[in-house]
Amino acid sequence: MTTLRAGLIGVGMMGRNHARVLRSLDGVELVGVVDPGGDPHHAAGDVPLFASLDELVSLGIDYAVVSIPTAHHLVAGVALAGAGIHCLIEKPVADSAESAQALVNAFENAGLVGAVGHIERYNPALQHARARLANGELGEVYQIVTRRQGPFPGRISDVGVVKDLGTHDIDLTAWVTQRAYRSVSAHIAHRSGRDHEDLVAVVGELEGGVVANHLVNWLSPLKERITVITGERGTLVADTLTADLTLYENGTVVSEWSALASFRGVTEGNMVRFAISKPEPLRTEHEAFRDAILGRPADIVTLEQGLRTVRVAEAVLESARTGNSLAID
Repeated sequence: MTTLRAGLIGVGMMGRNHARVLRSLDGVELVGVVDPGGDPHHAAGDVPLFASLDELVSLGIDYAVVSIPTAHHLVAGVALAGAGIHCLIEKPVADSAESAQALVNAFENAGLVGAVGHIERYNPALQHARARLANGELGEVYQIVTRRQGPFPGRISDVGVVKDLGTHDIDLTAWVTQRAYRSVSAHIAHRSGRDHEDLVAVVGELEGGVVANHLVNWLSPLKERITVITGERGTLVADTLTADLTLYENGTVVSEWSALASFRGVTEGNMVRFAISKPEPLRTEHEAFRDAILGRPADIVTLEQGLRTVRVAEAVLESARTGNSLAID
């Protein structure tokens, strides 16, 4: 296997995990790390640590992972594209649709592979859920509901809960169902005294009339990452904290109790928790990006897809600001 020379920009909370995976990834050598704030947790190990991006680029790297505050993605990404370096950028791809479009243009014009780190796509529970939907196991999909809540992470300061956490749910919903958003209606709240919103409730419509609901906040002591997909044959529940996937089937037994037999909805059937392999999502994400650079078949989150997610997030915020339901172009 060809050995790719990789660089990492940022060794904060997520960057430290990227460093760990890059140091053990087959066919990849982590050759340099950039963080002007230093490396207090020693994530770089014996890999050279630099204070500037130019120093990293001078090493002649093949690709870089950008794991810095969202507001700085555009500057770093454009510089890397200009240097001919493939790039995996942490989500969201940028802090605005305008900046995201500029990144799309930069990498397309340079003929480089650019991807976004929407890690939930690589969660085993959601990957198996998507495969089962594609196989028609739920029949027609009616609704997808996500709940993503927990305490506020003090490291986040440049975006609110919609663009930080909410973009996970926007991306995974479009990806799992393979349907684009058509409209959103949202309400937000500011309860923790920060400039950005820390709670959002969204109702959306996807192609084909599928209804989406997202509840996201930084205000709960309960950490929850749940996706519920309901269709004509039953419901799939994916817990991405544990990577468990459970199927609740519609009942097929005819009721002889007349009071219940007159009910025209579904009844409870079998419940199955699937035994699935559970590789680490971050490693799967890195393997896919490595393979994409090498020209192999790989399921990456493209910059264009990252741009669409930011556009939907901005529509959510605009809907909350205006009190109107917004159509998604």
